Amino acid sequence: MNDFDAMPVDAAGGRYRERPIEPGRTALLSIDMQNMECGVHLRHRAHEVGTPEHAKAWFFRRIDDVVIPAQARLLAAARAAGVEVMFTTIESLTRDGRDRSLDHKISRIHAPRGSWEGRVIDEVGPAGDEIVIPKTASGVFNSTNIDYVLCNLGVRSLVLFGVLTDQCVESTIRDAADRGYLVTVVEDACATYTEARHVHSIRSMDGAYARVRSADQLIAEIRAVCGPEDRAAG
Repeated sequence: MNDFDAMPVDAAGGRYRERPIEPGRTALLSIDMQNMECGVHLRHRAHEVGTPEHAKAWFFRRIDDVVIPAQARLLAAARAAGVEVMFTTIESLTRDGRDRSLDHKISRIHAPRGSWEGRVIDEVGPAGDEIVIPKTASGVFNSTNIDYVLCNLGVRSLVLFGVLTDQCVESTIRDAADRGYLVTVVEDACATYTEARHVHSIRSMDGAYARVRSADQLIAEIRAVCGPEDRAAG
């Protein structure tokens, strides 16, 4: 038993939330890292003055320079340790999107079923039979059976990252916390359209709904808590 096992859940300052992940009871969830949101074609257009993507240049630079490298390191470490890796993307159950949420219809957010737009980008995509869950709302818990899936997997600790920090990522953090998961958000594996929005969202989540870690901090934690037997099982 470690100190956290003996700590009451109402420990002052939310310290219970700071407990490390548990081998075999943790899943990483990548959120909306798909071609429609951050595909290489969009990142290239961000260099062209006058394009809609150029107006979001900070976002696309962060995806290229910070987010993709951080996620790639994190995914590799999780897979080596046998930690469950999952993905969610915006993708309708139909080609015409009639099943989408009202908000997505109003906002004209739509990736048809089976489309290229709904696929995770190659740089940080799924491997083997890793689970990919399509969603049609900001929060994956509101529009899918992910809670049921995580329960079946025995997951208690959920590590979240992806885009957009202050939209789909933040919605998922809040919903996961409300459903009893211990949530970690990986700051340098997330991005939104401006630095100010990103920083504000991370600060609002830190200690309230989640603990915040960098990719390298979490990788060190995975390696520390997952022994040789866990890595062999993966």
